[in-house]
Amino acid sequence: MKERGLKKMLTGVVLSNKMDKTVVVEIKEKIKHKDYDKYINKYTKYKAHDANNQCQIGDVVTIESSKPISKEKMWAVKNIDKKTI
Repeated sequence: MKERGLKKMLTGVVLSNKMDKTVVVEIKEKIKHKDYDKYINKYTKYKAHDANNQCQIGDVVTIESSKPISKEKMWAVKNIDKKTI
């Protein structure tokens, strides 16, 4: 079967894992302000599917886009890059 295209991948920190099979991941981006030529940190939160409930708060994870799993979940945890102790 032919693949439709590349999936988006983002890396961020897990903020919450209190929901069943769901984690909240915060992504930090540096964007440049067009008028002031100053870099600004932009934070975005995504809900991602964690099938095995392995992620803990503070873990650095990579998430990838997927088909919609629920109303707000359109991302899935690909792998855990760095575990917290």
